[in-house]
Amino acid sequence: MSPELSQRLAAAVDGMPAFPKSVQRILELTRDVNSTPKDLVDVIDKDPVVTVKILKVVNSAYYSLPKQITSIGHAVVYLGFNTIKNLALSIAAIGMLPKDNASGFDVQQYLLHSLATAGIAKQLAHKVDDADPMDCFIGGLLHDFGKVVFAQFMPAEFKAALQESQESASSLHLSLQKHIGADHFVVGAMLVEKWRFAPALIETIGHQNLEQLKDTDMIACVFGANQIAKKLQFGFAGNPRFDEFPATVQKRLGGTLDQVIASMGDLNALFEEAKIFAKL
Repeated sequence: MSPELSQRLAAAVDGMPAFPKSVQRILELTRDVNSTPKDLVDVIDKDPVVTVKILKVVNSAYYSLPKQITSIGHAVVYLGFNTIKNLALSIAAIGMLPKDNASGFDVQQYLLHSLATAGIAKQLAHKVDDADPMDCFIGGLLHDFGKVVFAQFMPAEFKAALQESQESASSLHLSLQKHIGADHFVVGAMLVEKWRFAPALIETIGHQNLEQLKDTDMIACVFGANQIAKKLQFGFAGNPRFDEFPATVQKRLGGTLDQVIASMGDLNALFEEAKIFAKL
């Protein structure tokens, strides 16, 4: 990568907003084995925006709870610690998405794809020994965030790459390397590093294309979830192609792309939940 390109990418990443402090604190709590639901409630209660949005989702028809939930404490009791953490994280990521962009990138479809990938990655984590379901959810949620950086700060080149990829049905990361000189995985890794995420998460987001796929449980879960979401057309993040699982991913997830999809049962409920989260 040339120094000029390196500088441009760094400037684009610096232009992105910081991850909200409340959500950073929630992520810290998820890694602390001694944290309690009360700790989570205390953090969320101090953030009125997150509180209102979580209560909106909890009271939606999707969860069909027997009565109106009016506090985060009750939300945690009814839906569980993990669902509330995932909701708070999703709200933070959604809050950073631009309402519109000059590249023509469909942010709503992107969001559906990211949320579906997150949910599938979390499920896949239960199939392997050393993957944390919460980390896999975060990896799935943020795996394509580099595209958001391009859409905002390099819209002309990103638009050209999107068009080329769709017209020729070729991989988007190859078109990005041609038009920009780097793909969204590189920029996504730079962004989560700026947000001070754990090294394993930075590595996972930075190594999602087949040519650079590293052999770890977390990378297998996020890569696998991404291909499953693409094959099932759960949302659309600008890339018309999905990849079959290479041997390393098959070994970790216990089968080919089609075999793993078959083993997971009906994933439509998971996509419905992604649609509820996306309305935030």
